[in-house]
Amino acid sequence: MSAKYTEAQNRRLIELNADPAEVRQSFDDAKERDAAFRELEQKLVRENRRDLRRLLEDRHKSLTQNLIEELSDWLTLQEGFTRVSTPTIITSQQLDKMMITGDNALRSQVFWVDNKHCLRPMLAPNLYIMMRDIHKITGGPVRIFEIGSCFRKESQGAKHMNEFTMLNLVEFDGTEDGKQMERLEELAHNAMDAVSIENYELVREASTVYKETLDIEVDGLEVASGSFGPHDLDIAWGIIDTTWVGIGIGVERLAQAKGGYKTIKHVGRSLTYTDGIPLKL
Repeated sequence: MSAKYTEAQNRRLIELNADPAEVRQSFDDAKERDAAFRELEQKLVRENRRDLRRLLEDRHKSLTQNLIEELSDWLTLQEGFTRVSTPTIITSQQLDKMMITGDNALRSQVFWVDNKHCLRPMLAPNLYIMMRDIHKITGGPVRIFEIGSCFRKESQGAKHMNEFTMLNLVEFDGTEDGKQMERLEELAHNAMDAVSIENYELVREASTVYKETLDIEVDGLEVASGSFGPHDLDIAWGIIDTTWVGIGIGVERLAQAKGGYKTIKHVGRSLTYTDGIPLKL
């Protein structure tokens, strides 16, 4: 009878970034399996120690940080966007304006600070305010983006974390009506070029908030989602019949896809991993 790695052995190998083919190996018996596990574990520990030294001595930046810098440089230097920074705590009224009311599933995922304030589950509410108010002053197209933490009570699976980093870009009054989806596709392609990802798909999906989104998927993993207006939500923010396009990129999802990691925990905000390297070796 053949033997495969135990559940505990599997977890340890995944933690150490083992190749999936190595994890799927079969052995003649448990004795052979355990000997192979010890040998593979020792090899992976050595490799992770080496990678940690390289990070500290040579690279100095994690994959996630590199992606943030590449996307920020692309937006500011090539697309003419301006980076903004908005509060992490938002109001329940802002959620209501996004149609995240009591019957919306996302409402149950919100971290509440008190009965009127919460940690933002998305960047969009603040960016609605920013693009509206800047446009009132300038009267011309507004191209802004933000990179920051968002918070949701997620399922804690391989693709989710309670705290994650989003990059949201929005182009307000800069696209001809009827060409919003075309502009979204252009920005999506340019974003993937900026981070040197070639194998991806653009997928149109139904959305509970935006009705339809344009998602970017890498090997079946959704790493970004785009939408456009005019939209029914706009009126609540004092915006009427003005075109806009926006894309939200999950930075850790993008790093997970580019790095080929089994779980998002390797590349997220963590005390147990840095740059995909486990700190319990």
